Amino acid sequence: MKAIWNGKTIAESNDTVVVENNHYFPKESVNADYLSDSSTHTVCPWKGLASYYSLSVDGKTNADAAWYYPEPKSAASQIKDRVAFWKGVQVVE
Repeated sequence: MKAIWNGKTIAESNDTVVVENNHYFPKESVNADYLSDSSTHTVCPWKGLASYYSLSVDGKTNADAAWYYPEPKSAASQIKDRVAFWKGVQVVE
């Protein structure tokens, strides 16, 4: 699987975990050069507290386009140390 935005591959892995139709990529498969920490947080009742990254590619920014659960609840333990994408990021095989 690949996560692509603004013509660049943000993440690539054969080991994604699918939860609620979102592919969670291993953190080490994500190109950290494109990520910047966001102050945004949301809460999922069964996954826990989500944190976000914004993407920056070739001078364009996609705010809060990636998210992860630093300490997921036990029901979502399979997504620990994984990152998912939305907001126009294409996830393709």
